[in-house]
Amino acid sequence: MELVKAMLELADDGDAEREDAGCGVLYGMIRDAGYKIRKRAEAEKAAHMQKGNWR
Repeated sequence: MELVKAMLELADDGDAEREDAGCGVLYGMIRDAGYKIRKRAEAEKAAHMQKGNWR
């Protein structure tokens, strides 16, 4: 989840300082990927917890 946090922070910071639309697209892609990774990681964690395999 540290990676996701870093990706979302990068996207927010970059979007705030971008100079053109191309950069906005790139930061949007980074943000979207971060949210997808977080969603999948949370689903995997829940599945492992349900099986009793989470530490």
